[in-house]
Order: sequence, then structure tokens, then C-alpha cells
Amino acid sequence: MAALPEEPAEVVAVKQDPEAGTPPQPPAAPPAAASAAAAASVAPPVAAAEGEAAGSGGDAAPPKPAAPGPAASPTALDRQTLVAVLQFLRRSNLRESEEILRREARLLGDDLGAAALSPAGSGLPGGAGGDTDSAGSEALLSRVTASAAIAIGGSVSTVASSSSGVAAVAAVPTGKVGGGVVVEDQPDVSAVLSAYNQQGDPALYEEYYSGLKHFIECSLDCHRAELSQLFYPLFVHMYLELVYNQHESEAKSFFERFHGDQECYYQDDLRVLSSLTKKEHMKGNETMLDFRTSKFVLRISRDSYQLLKRHLQEKQNNQIWNIVQEHLYIDIFDGMPRSKQQIDAMVGSLAGEAKREANKAKVFFGLLKEPEFDVPLDDEDEEGENEEGKPKKKKPKKDSVGSKSKKQDPNAPPQNRIPLPELKDSDKLDKVMNMKEAARRVRLGPECLPSICFYTFLNAYQGLTAVDITDDSSMIVGGFADSTVRVWSVTPKKLRSVKTAADLSLIDKESDDVLERIMDEKTASELKILYGHSGPVYGTSFSPDRNYLLSCSEDGTVRLWSLQTFTCLVGYKGHNYPVWDTQFSPYGYYFVSGGHDRVARLWATDHYQPLRIFAGHLADVTCTRFHPNSNYIATGSADRTIRLWDVLNGNCVRIFTGHKGPIHSLAFSPNGRFLATGATDGRVLLWDIGHGLMVGELKGHTDTIYALRFSRDGEILASGSMDNTVRLWDAVKAFEDLETDDFTTATGHINLPENSQDLLLGTYMTKSTPVVHLHFTRRNLLLAAGAYSSQ
Repeated sequence: MAALPEEPAEVVAVKQDPEAGTPPQPPAAPPAAASAAAAASVAPPVAAAEGEAAGSGGDAAPPKPAAPGPAASPTALDRQTLVAVLQFLRRSNLRESEEILRREARLLGDDLGAAALSPAGSGLPGGAGGDTDSAGSEALLSRVTASAAIAIGGSVSTVASSSSGVAAVAAVPTGKVGGGVVVEDQPDVSAVLSAYNQQGDPALYEEYYSGLKHFIECSLDCHRAELSQLFYPLFVHMYLELVYNQHESEAKSFFERFHGDQECYYQDDLRVLSSLTKKEHMKGNETMLDFRTSKFVLRISRDSYQLLKRHLQEKQNNQIWNIVQEHLYIDIFDGMPRSKQQIDAMVGSLAGEAKREANKAKVFFGLLKEPEFDVPLDDEDEEGENEEGKPKKKKPKKDSVGSKSKKQDPNAPPQNRIPLPELKDSDKLDKVMNMKEAARRVRLGPECLPSICFYTFLNAYQGLTAVDITDDSSMIVGGFADSTVRVWSVTPKKLRSVKTAADLSLIDKESDDVLERIMDEKTASELKILYGHSGPVYGTSFSPDRNYLLSCSEDGTVRLWSLQTFTCLVGYKGHNYPVWDTQFSPYGYYFVSGGHDRVARLWATDHYQPLRIFAGHLADVTCTRFHPNSNYIATGSADRTIRLWDVLNGNCVRIFTGHKGPIHSLAFSPNGRFLATGATDGRVLLWDIGHGLMVGELKGHTDTIYALRFSRDGEILASGSMDNTVRLWDAVKAFEDLETDDFTTATGHINLPENSQDLLLGTYMTKSTPVVHLHFTRRNLLLAAGAYSSQ
């Protein structure tokens, strides 16, 4: 079969999410350096005088403040325009162009740092001109633009001027500057930090922040909740500015005074931030670089935004406004402000909420049409049943699974959208067996809960780190901290290896039972131990046909094992750091991995290089999951977001925020429409993939949720946690009567049920065994697994 187009080994074309906070990193670069380098590889957005610079709806924003300076040869307004262009060139690291332009204008370097623009009409020098001197401004602007174009070598792409005389020149470095000087495409970390150069009076930072805090706390309740979202990103950036500019005592005082006001779910980030007390500490710190290279997204109603803007204009609090323009993206919507509960449900990630545009792409969440098979009825099927009535009873059972429907799902992707492996005869036989098992499946619901069989790993002194169970529930695998992979048979049938080549030559290959004859009975045992990794094994996954097994490890590799010979076939090397999770596609052949390097990779079993690299997360990719139609991949991260990626083109088509801790479990519903996620915050969140909305929140667990699984018919959701419990939830009730109207989709005004206990069907406790894996058999028996803990 034809695989997805493979990227060249030397230059892996990274498929970048247009909404992602951090541009993709090359696989070989360490996370911190990669973030810094990639962030500077494109020209930074320039804050124009319109509100759109902060993601607003178009209202004029107060420009940067001006400091009266010594008289210069240009007029006051011309001088401001010139300084605006020079400041942009400096921010863009176009130092050669800046020097040429400054020499032409006879403007000293010290003047550039002191001069800036003043708010129109504010009464400060240069602020009251309005349109009066616009002709002079535009005349100089044309000269400045021409000079910049000469200096940059024709790379000036846009010139915009506003009525207040503010100009924004968007220049993209072409790699060469006049005079043959090469501009580095990926400057060092110091260039990433340069935005913190333009600071105000350090003694006034506490006054600025406390003034804004007092204003927000005294505003109306309907606006207070939305504006309170500003506290955390402003606190972080003001602290980093103080540290970068070496005002260490002021930074310490600022941190001690205001860090207690931040939301509890930011405490881990604040702990990292508190260790940054000197300028040298900031270089190479991943958390700081994430904040610098990605804009923090706030979703605010237009009324609340206007209220904030008026306050900053009246107080002339330009230090706050500079940070809002430089480092925040304010996503403004029309309508009523959101309540505190609605905001709390959606915030908490490292980079704020997702932009609304991030979740507007069309997603084919329907299931592919399965090939039709004639399912023969054996004696066991016919026994005690009406032979004619049996197929009629099977049909709704098959439809309830959602994957055997004879009709094409209108939301399904085209059958040939991505190349999938052709079914072998053994695959067809397995599907027939699956259908026959489905005919005997127990229909679950609130009145009919599943039985639960728990596999406890006793004396697991090696440290159990990963578990998986085959689709037919015949084998279970454990990954351990001692770098071993151990496979058990959970049926009376023991695990056997294929005979040696000499013995195989004696077998009649035309016989009906050739598959039995090639197995060596001398090797039969209940347990097989696989050696090969050189670090703890963090993820395991069986192939759908049960012939292969994947494992990923701290050693940075993913290994493919044969379950016929119990040997390692391939070691896939692409990650440079520990690989936290891996999973096979529901159709086999493809698999995904995610790790500490903050990217997920798509592989094919017959390619040693990844087919796709999914870059955009700001922290480790901790868990991965294929959509049932295999066209999409979900990834959960320590940046507290979940992303959905399109396998065809590598684009990020959904970003879900709301968890308050790293994500550790993902599960798609059998019909492909919904996604359940679990994290260290002990909450299970439910998402509507088609509309890109959170539709449910399940509270009850008191510790990290490591396992989630829907029943085969999608009516029950099971969750397993480190709190030693398995909980069953009513998925049908959770997904009924969803609010997915246009207003809800556009603004995020979700109304979650206050009490999720109505959806809880049962809680089952172990003695002292954390639950690390859950699996529903084909007949809807629930299997759970974990290692006994004596603590």
C-alpha cells in the first residue's frame, strides 16, 4: 500500500499549526534552544495603532508613551515616526538597517532608547497633533520607508500609518542586508529576551500592578471575572522585565507581594518563576521562553475590553498597555461577559485559552465504512435461538457499535483520504470473530453495569510503568522501570515462538493447520520477557492483528517487537529525549509517539523516519491517541492542553483548554464524535470534536487519572485513577441535550451541570492498587490493571 508521503531524512518538513504558540522545533535541538531559535525565525508581529494588534475588535488602542527628549533636526511628530521604525528594526534584530537609518537621520543611539510615542490627545509632547501634521508625518515616513527598504535590500513588505502618526513597518529579513552582512535566521536566546529591554521605572511596577488590581476588584461583577484573567500574565511579564533589567530587589519585592493573588492552578509555574532571580537564569529556561515566544490568549467580551482600555488611557498606564500589546492576545467577542464558573472551566493552560479560530476548521469525525462480511452462524449461535431471528438481533448490535453501518456516515472522511493497509485474510477472519462476539455483547446502561476483572501485578519491584491489553483480550503487556517488556497470556493458550528455519523446512505448507504447525511447543510459556531498551519503558501498544507490539522508553527510542518470534524487529530513532507514549492506529501500519521534546511524531512500520512531526505544544507530550477513523491524532501535554492533529497535512485542527494539570489519559467515543480527557487535577473533561466545545466535566477522583475507556457501544465511560478507584459514568446522559448553537460555539458560553454526581453510576475501590489501564472486552466485560502498592 502507498503510505503517506514521507519527509526527507535530512530536512523533515514540519507541519506547523498556524495557531500554535511556538513554531516547530527541529528534532535535533534541545527544547529550550529550539523554542528560542524558532521563535525568531519569523518576523514578530508589530503592534499597530489599532486594537487588532491585541486581537481586539478594531477600537483604537493607546500608543506607547513618550518621554520628552532634546530637540532634534526633524519636527516632533516626524521624530516619533522615525523612532517607531527604528524600534521595530531593533526588535526584529535588524541592527545593520537600524544603524544605517540612524546615521541618515542623525539620531543618536541613546535617543532611541529614551524616545517613544505619546498617546494622541494626552497632552504630552507630540500627542495633540492629530491630523494637523499628518502631511509632514507622511512625508518623513516615506523617506524613512525608502531608507529602510534600501538598508534591508527590498524586504520591507508593508507600511501602515494611522491618524495619530503611528507607523508600523512589517519587514521580513531576506537573509542578506546591504553590504553583504548575513542576518541570522535563528538568533540566540538574547534576541528572544530583547523585548524586556524597554522598561519603565522599576519603583513604579508595584504601583502599576496594584492600581490595576484595585480597578478590577472594584469593577462590576459581570466584568470582574473576565478582567481578572489579566492578573497572571501581567504578573509574570512584569516580574520577568524586572529580572531581565537587573532590578533584583524590586523583582523580589514584586513577587513576594503579588504571587499569592494568583490562581492555585498556576502554583507550579510560579514555583519555577521564583527560581529566576537573575538575568543569567533566564537564558535557556523553558518556562520563560514559552512565555516569551507565545502570546497568552485571553477571551474577553467587548464591554469588558472597553472598560479596561478606558482605565489605562485615563491613568496613562502605558507600562501595562505595552505588555498587553507585546505579550497578550485578547480575543474579543460580542455579547454578554462570561461568568466566573464559565471562565474557570476553560482557563488554566500554560498559554491561556485557545483562540476561537483554532477550533473552526472542519473535522471529519465520522467513521469509515467497513467492508461487509457474511457472518456464518455456528452451532453455538443457533443453540436455543430462532435461526431467522438471530441476524435481525445482530443488526442493531452492529449498528450500535457505529462502525459496521452499511450507510456512509455524512461526517466521515473520504474513504481514500489517507492510504490505509488492505485487509489480509487473517484480518477478515478476525473481523468475523469480532462481529460474532458483538452479537453476544451485553448492552450496558444505568440498570446494567459491567462486571470488572482487575489484574493486579504483585511484587512488581521492577516498577510497573505501562500496560496494554490486546483487542481480543488474550494478552496483556507491562512496561517496567528496569527497561524490560513482559508479555503474559491471560487465556489457557500459552505463548509460543515460531520454529527454527531448519524445522520449518520440514512442514507441509499446503496443510490447513500450517499456522499451528509452525509454532514450537517447546517454547510455550505464560510469560515472555523482551530485552532491548536501556531505560524505563513508559508506553506499550499492541497492533490490531496482535502480531506486533510497540514500546517506548526513556532511551528516546520506539521499538517494534514481533509476537511470533518475541524479538525486536526495528528501533525507531527520532526523539532526542524520553518518549512518554506510543499507540498503534486502529487499522495498524501507522503509529504515533510523543515525548519530552514537546512534539508528537507519526510513523509507519516500514519507514525508519517519521512521516509527520506535530509541533505546537509548549511542554512534554504525555499521551497520544488515534481517532477511530485513523485520520486524526489527539495529544495531551504537560502544558495542560489537548490538541487534535490532522494526519493528512499535519495541521492542528483543535486546541482544548480547561485542565489545571498535565494531561495523562485520552479516550475517543466509539462513534468518533466525542473525546474524554483526564489529568492530574482529578477531573474528566468531555469534548465535542465537531463543534470544538467542552460539553461535560466529571468530578469525583481525588488524584491523577491515568486510564479512560468507553464501553464498546459508547454508553458507559470508565475512569481509573491513582486514588485506587475505578468509576463508571453515564456517557449517554452526559452527551444528551448539548448546547451547540452558534452563540455558544462563538463565545464559549458553556453551561456545565453543577453536580456531575448525577452521572456517576458506580465507584469501585481496590485495596491499595492504583489503576493504570482499563479495557472493555468485545462483550463489554471491563478489565482493569495496576501494580499493588504496599504504601
